[in-house]
Amino acid sequence: MKIGLASDHGGYNLKTDIAKYLKERGIECVDFGPDNSLESVDYPIFGEKVANAVVSKDVDYGIVCCGTGIGISLAANKVPGIRCAVVSDVFSAKMSKAHNDANMLSLGERVLGRGLALEIVEAWISTDFEGDRHSKRVDMIKQIETRHNK
Repeated sequence: MKIGLASDHGGYNLKTDIAKYLKERGIECVDFGPDNSLESVDYPIFGEKVANAVVSKDVDYGIVCCGTGIGISLAANKVPGIRCAVVSDVFSAKMSKAHNDANMLSLGERVLGRGLALEIVEAWISTDFEGDRHSKRVDMIKQIETRHNK
């Protein structure tokens, strides 16, 4: 598994913690930025970078962080083919993958503590899409996207 990571300044510390955690588990990470900086940066740039890498299959999944997780997820979700879920609990992390086939996870550093954030990451990367009846619904989401991206 290869995971793309990015953040803005509000999620930089959490992104760093997640990268360390994933690497300790033997999971390859690609950091799309920002590099070693807590200076103000624009989250749409970094959300889009990871989303493009997921869609092009340069990485298998993406995890992005900002202050709340909301802004960077909105940017990522503008890229056709992305299903980026903002998650603040373990159950939602599992369901976003199992039922919605989320290919990106978004977390808020100012919302979550480090421990809970890493539990969410673990739950999300350990869960597989269940397919079956959920495939129909994910396909419906894709159809909506297609209709609006003509």
